[in-house]
Amino acid sequence: MTATTTTAPAPAHIAMFSIAAHGHVNPSLEVIRELVARGHRVTYAIPPAFAGKVAETGARPVPYTSTLPGPDADPEAWGTTLLDNVEPFLADAVQALPQLIEAYTGDEPDLVLHDIASYPARVLAHRWGVPAVSLSPNLVAWEGYEEEVAEPMWAEPKSTERGQAYYARFAAWLAENGITEHPDPFAGRPARSLVLIPRALQPHADRVDERVHTFVGACQGDRSEQGDWRRPAGAEKVVLVSLGSAFTKQPGFYRECVRAFGGLPGWHLVLQIGRHVDAADLGAVPDTVEVHDWVPQLAVLRQADLFVTHAGAGGSQEGLATGTPMIAVPQAADQFGNADMLQALGVARKLATEAATADRLRATALALVDDPEAAARLTEIRAEMAREGGTPRAADLVEAELPAVRSAD
Repeated sequence: MTATTTTAPAPAHIAMFSIAAHGHVNPSLEVIRELVARGHRVTYAIPPAFAGKVAETGARPVPYTSTLPGPDADPEAWGTTLLDNVEPFLADAVQALPQLIEAYTGDEPDLVLHDIASYPARVLAHRWGVPAVSLSPNLVAWEGYEEEVAEPMWAEPKSTERGQAYYARFAAWLAENGITEHPDPFAGRPARSLVLIPRALQPHADRVDERVHTFVGACQGDRSEQGDWRRPAGAEKVVLVSLGSAFTKQPGFYRECVRAFGGLPGWHLVLQIGRHVDAADLGAVPDTVEVHDWVPQLAVLRQADLFVTHAGAGGSQEGLATGTPMIAVPQAADQFGNADMLQALGVARKLATEAATADRLRATALALVDDPEAAARLTEIRAEMAREGGTPRAADLVEAELPAVRSAD
């Protein structure tokens, strides 16, 4: 006889695992906060740099030592090639796993949540015999992804001695922990995944297996703890410029933004330059330009008329959620694909960094902020995102994966 219930699941121990990067930690925080509010005991394995931010959700930080470049590292620390980018994640996973085994001995969770970059999490879930759910802060693989993207991208690295050694180390590490799966599906094909971006941002969304991946959209919260921002009196148009938290070392680009918007009548520029550029590098700026190393981005976007963004997954969906048209200037990784998606949606224009001159930025901005078709598409997408459910739906789906709940289905 099948048991059914509408009562909330019993409190469980849920363990979340991530890396010390804003773009990987921030998307998960509201889901964690909601799970804590529902009475679950949540631990969150994270390097110490993010322990305070995690603790604010009510979860208990489980600090571990990471060998990855930290959140404030120079972007050049990540190297320039594909193998430069991926080797540090494997090395970090190998050295972090013993730390995490020790930290959780005698306090194993009922369910593992993990960021896509946390390889130890899936190994631990296998060792403990508990379900694992991926919280993906960006796009996921679709049917045909391997043939269309991964195989061409990896063809050259896999033919090298270095690339073959990387795969051999990865496979050996998995085998040591009782996992026979090939490294590629281990890293890119989770058994269950909650996608913390809107479906609108997902390439080939019609070819994503939604039995595995569920799009829950933006899980943003009110962010009031980050502070507020007020639109200056007399500002007819407000533009926010931000390249996120990692690839921000672009003083030349920032100077072009000041030239583009600083003298534009009625416009006010909020410029976030990060920690790798000094405000003095920009020279004199007019009173209509405010320069910061960090801003409460969502608070600004709620009042902005234009967002010049690197098109990271977090910033892209914040632009969509606030209905803000965007100029996408991608810098690295998935940002190029996100920029293409935003442009295809009709809500953004894409510019290469070297093409983002003051004249191009100004002309693009003036055309975009008065484009009724872009405004209409943003309204449609905001409505679609609201239907995806956000944080409450994500928490519901996590609870549905708890062993006690699954056994009662």
